[in-house]
Amino acid sequence: MSDSYEVFNRQTVRRHRDRAAPRLDDHDFLFRESAERLCDRLLDVKRTFPMALDLGCHTGQLARVLGAGDGPGGIETLIQCDLSPAMAKRAGPLVLAADEEALPFAGETFDLIISNLSLHWVNDLPGALAQIRHALKPDGLFLASMLGGETLTELRRALAEAEIAEEDGLSPRISPMAEVRDLGGLLLRAGFALPVADTDTLTVMYEDPMKLMADLHAMGEANAAAESRKGFTRRGTLMAAAARYRELFADDGGRVPATFQIITLTGWAPDPSQQQPLKPGSAKARLADALDTVEISAGEKAKPE
Repeated sequence: MSDSYEVFNRQTVRRHRDRAAPRLDDHDFLFRESAERLCDRLLDVKRTFPMALDLGCHTGQLARVLGAGDGPGGIETLIQCDLSPAMAKRAGPLVLAADEEALPFAGETFDLIISNLSLHWVNDLPGALAQIRHALKPDGLFLASMLGGETLTELRRALAEAEIAEEDGLSPRISPMAEVRDLGGLLLRAGFALPVADTDTLTVMYEDPMKLMADLHAMGEANAAAESRKGFTRRGTLMAAAARYRELFADDGGRVPATFQIITLTGWAPDPSQQQPLKPGSAKARLADALDTVEISAGEKAKPE
């Protein structure tokens, strides 16, 4: 991903979130589920994080799971921010509207920066990760979830085949997303220590593909690709896509699956107290002794007994 390439129209992302904010509580199941999973991860970390930032807070789903003081991580102060002013306004008391690509925080401000399903809308992800690391105190934790490239594979295929059939062409109908194999490298590039990127899959069953598309709009997760075709999708194309979706993926009861790939990122701001790899040649025990076998030098062939 090029740092300067515009993958998403950020104004469109903000507009989608502003529009979704008033009724998001009726459609935020994905954000709530992901928030629960992030907090389970935080429970595994035997540390407290008095000063924390919820980056891309939507309407406060993560904050409600985190609680205050006695919740996961022992957070005493939680600052929430979102690209959408309408979302931030609903998230509650310590909030501001802020862009993940231009964070308004001084260096070494937070013990923890946690982000729930927001960073997949960032154009310059390496730059955003570098700013996040800069805003963390030494040995501070970054923990985030984001949607990965296998998200909505069923809808992508159905829309693509319908558009080719109905409009004799193809345009981006679902926003592109990062691959898990790239994200660990991006954490390293941003200067994080002990980086980890792993993935999980959540499958949601729908009675009808149109309900899925309505949910995506209501969540503020509609297509915001910079190169997407302007204007509304033709009704005929939508109907053809829904029919193709059912034809390809419906179960015996007529329900269709929607796949969401959730990638979790973990990294620490560097600190001398963290575990460091040993220098080559500094080992005090031989692996061959531990395995009770004979050590064979590089390039030397084992001799038959």
